[in-house]
Parts: sequence; structure tokens; C-alpha cells
Amino acid sequence: MLHAPQLHHALRSFCLGAFAAVTRELDEGGDVPFAFEEHEAPGRPTLYEYRPLVRPFLEARANRLTALPDARDALEALEREPAAAIFARAHGDGEVSSRDALLRTVLLPLLAETAEACGGFDWDDEAFERSYAVLEGSLFGESRSYAAVAPVVGLSIGGALDLGGGVRIRHVASGEIAAHWPQARGLLPEGFEREPDRLCVLELQADLDTDEGSVPDAPGELADAVTALRLATAGPVAAGPVLFERLDWKPYGIRAVLPIAATAPPGEPVRLDPVTANRALRLRERLALADHDRELGEALDRWELALFQSDPFASEQLRASLTASMGGVDGLFAGSLRAAAALGETPRERAGILERLRLLAAGDAGAATADLVRRALVAVLEHGDRQLLLRSLDETLLGLRPKPAIGLESLVAAGAV
Repeated sequence: MLHAPQLHHALRSFCLGAFAAVTRELDEGGDVPFAFEEHEAPGRPTLYEYRPLVRPFLEARANRLTALPDARDALEALEREPAAAIFARAHGDGEVSSRDALLRTVLLPLLAETAEACGGFDWDDEAFERSYAVLEGSLFGESRSYAAVAPVVGLSIGGALDLGGGVRIRHVASGEIAAHWPQARGLLPEGFEREPDRLCVLELQADLDTDEGSVPDAPGELADAVTALRLATAGPVAAGPVLFERLDWKPYGIRAVLPIAATAPPGEPVRLDPVTANRALRLRERLALADHDRELGEALDRWELALFQSDPFASEQLRASLTASMGGVDGLFAGSLRAAAALGETPRERAGILERLRLLAAGDAGAATADLVRRALVAVLEHGDRQLLLRSLDETLLGLRPKPAIGLESLVAAGAV
């Protein structure tokens, strides 16, 4: 039973008109382009495939299709449906109208899915009805399934790992992105799906109520996940340069990943194990503390910027990061003392850490020194209360109390593990 007969009639008429227009063009000598795709997988033979680029072919003719007599009626029918509002916001960047967004996120995908089900542009009623049923189920169902995936480089995993908040990291299926977005080949990192440290994607999943008119902030959520992975692993992790969105398992949009998350720092790839992934999960959750702690936010920004710089600029960023996170008004030396107390287990070890951190003042941001600043940030985030941590460390330095529990120690003390 049709939920919206008028919408069904309008969309069917649009697809019929578009099929007729495309058929005329093909009869006059036009061609649907094909993509030659290479699918590689470890231990398996390479597979090659010719894929007709139906969706790009239709998108290139979007203006022409919009001018068809039935296109106006189809768009007006969609605009009368409140459930279509989320699609109208798919490209809601202030530069594209809601009508153009509906064309690109509803009409053209419906047309492309129908054409693919028909095996071309020979009309088949059953093919259209199947495609329309999926669309109507998406528009009028009780909930929508949203997902955003972004390629990840710089690490490898043994299996899917949860990073919390609907974010996980997993292996990419061979040809997965190209199957939904045939135009994605030029948008993927070099060597993606071929190199051992380029076989993963970050994925954000969320269930949306049908009355929600917006989708999650996927660029922000995945950028936080990248920051957490960099803090937890000290690896050259990056995502992007773009992320691919799906709504109810259909292509929804392509958005840029935030530049700092999309840029790969120098370094050797790392292996992400379940223990380190659990630490990244906790760190990702604690990054929200920076929303209400300006100095912590400054420390995180400065540390991440230092990943892409060399001395003297890297040392300057790391000095600012350590001062903001652990020094405050007391300055860099106080921050170095507190970091040594937080990271060192014995007096000798603390003295060595302090000596290493003093090199920052001389502009020496060697790898070992930079890693101490990273570990100090991890300690602050894992503790959860920066001001309380600093007071406790001062008392530790004065011999008034033992070193405060941080990270796993604090979780054990709280009975969380």
C-alpha cells in the first residue's frame, strides 16, 4: 500500500520523462561512461571490473533534467513532505537551494537506482516500484539509519574496534566505497585498500528520528576520533580527505574532513590493539572537557599543530601546550615539574623527565621530548579534572601526598574495572 500516492505518481512521471530524454541522447550517439576498477585483497587474485557510471552520467545532466516538465511537479511534491526536509539539508551550506538538494539527494539517486535495476534505460515498472518502495520506507519509516565513513591511514588493526559514541574503526570491504560512490577514486588516499596501514575506515553510525531535520556533525566527530587515536597511539594517524555519508544505506553526501585530521603527520605506522583502542575511547569522550576549559583546548590545539612542524616552531608549540595544560599562570617550569611528577614513578625517572622537558626552552623538540608532552596531555584527559590534578601534583611535589591516580589506576580505584 502506497503511503503517498501523489508523491509516487510525481516521481514515476519524472523518472519516465528522464528515461525518455536520456534514451533520445543515447540514440543520437551519446554514451554512458564506464570506470575500470581494480580490486585487490591480501592473498587473493586481483579482480578487474567495468562499472557503468550511471550516477555521474545523470548528475552531469542535472540542470537539463531539472528543466524537464515533470521535474517541477516532482520537486513540489517532495517539498510538501516534511519527511524530506533532512534530504533538503544534505547540501545545506548556504550556497545550494533546498530544491537543488532534493534533486541531488532524492530524485537523481532514485533515477540512478531505477536505471541500474533496469540494466540501462529500458523502462521496467517493477524496477521502479522496488526503488520507490525503498525511498518511501526511508521517508516515512519510524527511524533513519545514518552512517559516515572516512578512509584512515597510519595504522592497522586485527578487527573492528569500538571508539565510543557510535564511532568505530574497521577494515574496509574491497570496493565498498566505489560501489556507493563511483566518483570516489580520486578522493581516496594514495594506496588506499592496498597498503597494510591503509585498509581501514572510521565509521560513525547513528539512528535518527524521522522528525529530525539534521544529521550528526560527522566531520567534528571523526576529527575527535583522529585526535584521540593520535594521543593514544603516538602514530601518524589521519582520515579523509573526505568522508562519505549514507542515509538508509543510500549515498547522502560527501563532505571534507577537517584539515588537521586529514593531514598525515610524519612517522611509522602503528598497530591498534584492543587495549589501546579502549584508551582512545576514553580520550575521545574526555575531549569534550576542552569545550569548557579554554586552556585545555589551547593545549590540545598546540600539541596537534606541533605534529606537522619542525624546530624552532615545533618547540614553540609544545612549550605553549605544556604551559597551557600543566603550567597555567605559573609558567613552563611549573608545568614541567608537574608533568615530571605525573609521568615519573621514581625520583630518578622524574628527574630525567624534567631534564628532557627543560630542552623545550632551548628549542629542542626531539621525538622523546614531544612524546612527553603527549603523555602529559593524556594524563590530564584521563584524570578528568585538570585543576584538581594540578593541585594534587603540587602536593605530591611538596611531599604532602602520594602521586594521584591517573588513567587505569583511577578506574580501578573507582571500581570501574
